[in-house]
Amino acid sequence: MYKIPAVIFAGGKSSRMGRDKALLPFDAFSTLSAFQHHKLSQLFSQVYISAKDNKFDFDCEVIEDKYKDCSPLVGLVSIFESLKVKEVFVLSVDAPLVDDSIINKLFLEKNRDADAIIAQTPNGIQPLCGIYRRSILPLAQGCLSQNNHRLTALLKASHLQLVSFGSNTLFANLNTPQEYQKILENFNS
Repeated sequence: MYKIPAVIFAGGKSSRMGRDKALLPFDAFSTLSAFQHHKLSQLFSQVYISAKDNKFDFDCEVIEDKYKDCSPLVGLVSIFESLKVKEVFVLSVDAPLVDDSIINKLFLEKNRDADAIIAQTPNGIQPLCGIYRRSILPLAQGCLSQNNHRLTALLKASHLQLVSFGSNTLFANLNTPQEYQKILENFNS
């Protein structure tokens, strides 16, 4: 088991889905959040969920956003302001295909000096699949004070390590009802 906490980001607006993605049923679980929590609990000693509030119907620890804005940057700042840890693994709730092979590769290739170790696919960087270190907090707070909520801007300003993956398949996100249906069909086949 990895000794650092894992945090599932489940605080998004889900505007393209039309309803809260974190609360959609997935596999044998009542929600996608419960599925991701169960999966990461097999790999990490502590698993948290980052969200605006505790909307979950299962036993979990929620790190509530400390700021009114809704963005992954707010979640990241809130995590490091709430937890006294040196690093965390983060994963978006809507990326259910990310598995232990991806997580293991991120840990195997991580550099001691990087502020963030982030997955990169042919489609680009995956800022919500990676390891973030406390050293990024001052930069993140600076971006927040400038109202620049883009994680790509934060990562560009940080000492970033990218870990390359040759395929986009396991990084598929459930952003629309069609993507959700397609992943459900393929996951259960």
